[in-house]
This record gives sequence, structure tokens and C-alpha cells, in this order.
Amino acid sequence: MRLLMMRHGSTAGNATHRYVGRQTNEPMSEEGRAACLRAGIRPSVDVVYVSPLLRARQTAQLCFPCARICPVLGLEEYDFGIFEGKNHRDMEHDQAYRAWVDGGCVGRCPGGESRAEFVARSNAALASLLLSAAARDEHEVTVVAHGGTIMAAFSTFAHDALGTVMPGTDDYFAWQVRTCEGYVATVSIDGDRIRLLDAERFERLPAWPR
Repeated sequence: MRLLMMRHGSTAGNATHRYVGRQTNEPMSEEGRAACLRAGIRPSVDVVYVSPLLRARQTAQLCFPCARICPVLGLEEYDFGIFEGKNHRDMEHDQAYRAWVDGGCVGRCPGGESRAEFVARSNAALASLLLSAAARDEHEVTVVAHGGTIMAAFSTFAHDALGTVMPGTDDYFAWQVRTCEGYVATVSIDGDRIRLLDAERFERLPAWPR
């Protein structure tokens, strides 16, 4: 099975470097729509699994116009709690924000999630999706979600061709992508164990399905 995971097109909040997370359901901007068109249109894709948030659904509808759109609960972006809708300049004197940043951005955001909670929630949704797709004998799985969703998945599941964790790939931020970018990988399933092999980053959508 092959997996394509794509980050949604940008929003107004993305453009001003705001925390656009699970609680922020804003649409794509016109700039985001234009970037989606530059990334490519793939009418051959039949099904796209998406985060339920509007920006992911809009991206899927634009880039995969003939696909059935299937929202998957749990694939929503990190819940940044009270930090949502703000950027670092807005919060430079906010003690709660400074404490979160100084702690490596892994603690729980007030009113939101910790990184561990987010990764567990997001990866559980993705693993369930992939296991169900494998049971239906799907050979190509397309997912449109969020930067955090992608970082959570690949920092946890990325392995090399021998099945061992690739050196350095457990670094969450090593898998950061810009809007309309993502990764393709081969999915290996052994029982309930998920591995993503031979991950390749893309800036434009590759030929899909192959």
C-alpha cells in the first residue's frame, strides 16, 4: 500500500504565522487556493480521507475534484487551546505561552493538548484508517490533513527499508512541511504495527495513483 499525506492550502491565519489548530475552522485563503492549483490537480483519485476541518476539506475538493471526500475524526490539527488565533508577537509577554515555548512546545497548551496527547490522538486515527483500508485491499491511500498530523505520523512511523527507525527521524519538527506539501511512503502492516517506508517529500503532487 502507498500513502500520500498532504498538508492543506494556507489560510489567513497561516499567512500571519498564527496558531491555526483544532479549534480554528477558518477557510483557505485565495492565496491558498492558488497554491493548491500550482501543487497539481489529480482527477484520477477516487477517495480522499481528510481532517474534518474546513481547510483540509476544501483542499481535497480542489486538488482531487473527482474523489469521494471521507472525513476522519482524530486527524484534526494540534489543539493549541488559548494560544489559537494568536502569533508569537501577540504572546511575547504571556507567561503561559513563554513557559510552553521554553519547555520545547511539548507541554499541554492551556485549554488544549500536550504534544503527546495530540500525537496519540492523531496517530490512532491514522492507524485505524490504514488498517481499515488494508482490510478493503486499497492499494493507494490519499490523506489531506495538517502539518502537525504529518509530523506526528512520520516522526512515529517512519522506518527504512530494513524496518528500523531511520536515524533522526523521530524528531517531530524534522518532518515539517509547508502548506500544499507532504510525503509519499510505502505502508507496511504487521498485525497492528504500522511502518512508513521510503518516505519522499513532495512540493507538487506526484503522479497518483501510480
